[in-house]
Amino acid sequence: MSNLLASVVSSAGSLEAYGRVLEAVQNNVSNASTPGYAKQRVELYAIPFDPASGSTGGVRAGKLVSARNEFAEQAVRQQTSGMGYQQQLVDSLTAIQSNFDISGNQGIPRALNNLFQSFSAWGATPDNQAARQTVVARATDLALSFQHAVNTVSAQARDAEQQISQTVDQVNQLVGQIQGYNHLVMQGNQGDAGLSTRTHASLEELATLVDVTATFESDGTVNLTLNGETPLLLGDQQFKISSSVYQPQEPPPANASGPAIVRIQRSDGSDITSKTTGAQLGALLHLRNQILPSFIGDAYQAGDLNVMAKQFADRVNQLLTSGNITDGPPAEAGIALFTYDTTNATNAAASLSVDPSVTPDQLAAISPGPPAVSNGVPLTLSALANPVQDADKVNGVSYTQFYGLLAGRVGSALNDATDNQDAQRSLVAQAKSLRQQYQGVSLDEEATILMQFQRAYQATSKLLSVLDQLTEATINILQ
Repeated sequence: MSNLLASVVSSAGSLEAYGRVLEAVQNNVSNASTPGYAKQRVELYAIPFDPASGSTGGVRAGKLVSARNEFAEQAVRQQTSGMGYQQQLVDSLTAIQSNFDISGNQGIPRALNNLFQSFSAWGATPDNQAARQTVVARATDLALSFQHAVNTVSAQARDAEQQISQTVDQVNQLVGQIQGYNHLVMQGNQGDAGLSTRTHASLEELATLVDVTATFESDGTVNLTLNGETPLLLGDQQFKISSSVYQPQEPPPANASGPAIVRIQRSDGSDITSKTTGAQLGALLHLRNQILPSFIGDAYQAGDLNVMAKQFADRVNQLLTSGNITDGPPAEAGIALFTYDTTNATNAAASLSVDPSVTPDQLAAISPGPPAVSNGVPLTLSALANPVQDADKVNGVSYTQFYGLLAGRVGSALNDATDNQDAQRSLVAQAKSLRQQYQGVSLDEEATILMQFQRAYQATSKLLSVLDQLTEATINILQ
């Protein structure tokens, strides 16, 4: 009789264990498409079987175990950060490239070519008033083209500043969410699968914005560090980062009035800009503090657009002032055509303009020589299109070539970013595929487990029914 009762108890325990397994399978199937979910398994343990000591054997259900692999999760976050960096670069550089047309149909290249042509036409008829008027008009167009180019890039710099600020706010918001999850874990929800899912989904979203390292503690909470060393979250304590625009003072700036740069600060106010290099925030900082200043300048560089505008204006003014308007007597010296802000190297292109007091008949055409040449100045000016002398060049190349190199630098950077984006996309897909192999829900696998334990449940139920009949028969015999 005791053996029958022991068998009943053992079978009942088996049914309970199998039921928990089936519940886990059902939960896995329900969450197969839930972002960040990792499959779960119920651990089964054999109960010792020793009739002499009263151990009835059987199986019991252990704790619910998640298949989540933190190494696979961190690998996905690392590749996601790289993808965020390249994607942001592609988006930003695409917008910048549209400002630098090298076809010659618009912008600075077109205005420059038109001005060179007007110099040639003036050289052919140096006393022609219409030709002189055309030179002034084309010079005005060129100045406006420089102003437009600089203003457009400056506007993109302001947009980048706004994006950086918004990204920092998003980072702090996501870290705040994870802080809330940590607080729930500390309240006794360490094994909550839904809480773990939300935590890892937030971590993956955070990795797109910044290069974050997540370290899980034994109590189930997660600590976050930016760039591997700046704390963002320790337990339930958050450390917010911030962004600000400032003018560096060390080393002493060459352009005290130049465009400021953007810095990232940790919660204690210390500067971590140089260490913030990954993900979307790192790409925005690289764009705002390095790429754009190479065109419009900052505290330590004038910017290529300003260099080109200043040198071109200076050379044209030099040639015009070296000539004569009339040969006299007495000879009337030429005057400068362009004006710009000479006190701020980073403002040359934005302030470039034609002196409004200059009239077409004040353009000096006569080269005093000796011998004097009536159209010597416009001929020399037209030679700027294909310069031979170093004085007619900018950084050793013609003005057209200099602008081409400037625009080509953007195109080359965009091509590199696009190639890197494609490669990074493959790395992200590979990392996610490996993570899926470790912890993803396979419907085929779940179906197999479901059939296996359904049959085990049915067999045990049938055994329990037989044992019930035997027990009842035994009781009747004893009576």
